[in-house]
Amino acid sequence: MARIIFLGTAGSSAVVNKQLRSSGGIVLQLEDLQFHIDPGPGSLVKAKQFGVNLHTTTAILVSHAHLNHCNDLNAVIEAMTHSGLEQRGVVVASKSVVTSIDGGHPFLTKYHQNLLERVIPLEKNHKVGIGLVEMNALPASHTDKTAVGFKLYCPRFTVSYSGDTELTKDLVEGMMGSNVLILNVPYPGDKAEGKNLDANSALQIISKVQPRLAIITHFGLEMLKADPLEEARQIHRATGVPTIAATDGLVITPESFGEYKGPVKGYN
Repeated sequence: MARIIFLGTAGSSAVVNKQLRSSGGIVLQLEDLQFHIDPGPGSLVKAKQFGVNLHTTTAILVSHAHLNHCNDLNAVIEAMTHSGLEQRGVVVASKSVVTSIDGGHPFLTKYHQNLLERVIPLEKNHKVGIGLVEMNALPASHTDKTAVGFKLYCPRFTVSYSGDTELTKDLVEGMMGSNVLILNVPYPGDKAEGKNLDANSALQIISKVQPRLAIITHFGLEMLKADPLEEARQIHRATGVPTIAATDGLVITPESFGEYKGPVKGYN
């Protein structure tokens, strides 16, 4: 049974810095594959707390080079490879994470790159296959111009993760056909700033894509004050799509939403 595990739901730097919510990223487990998406600060601690063995990680997916998304990338590589005793695993990431952009240093160090089997810089609409999973890079529009989202075609379901982005037509088109939609929504209502989603933008995406399940996460201070649960309820009422406000440690069984036809179930 596949599982999606939220090692953290923090969005803005203020929420991350104060650890009002954890910031360890998202893990997808599928048969013998394990994908760790956006390993921010505290990934190792939260993986242990929520029962995730990082050594079994197959691939680390990083949407862009902001610390709340990639701070623990090199640490997770060390856990995945037993500090280099085993050369294994793949990093699939935006170009800003793995290459020098405008003279800056890539976040992935040369030392840790050498511990891996492969490093794949992703550009928008790029496609990659890892085991049973085909992955598309979704077109994100964010302050990191190389930022991407991820769409994972798994054997029994399709899940899309927006990463950090503002609402665009290309993003919505890229997400069409997703059974499970994970949206980074730092802001409530219509209060988005800095090329991010707010609850109203999430509502528009969900109403057009019509997934079996939508999950909002990556909350900023304003969203926490507004209450993500209430924002999710409003989206559910407006779209008719079951919508969850993620919590730290939330576990989803996405196969329940592949060919789902009945009442909402499969999450806790």
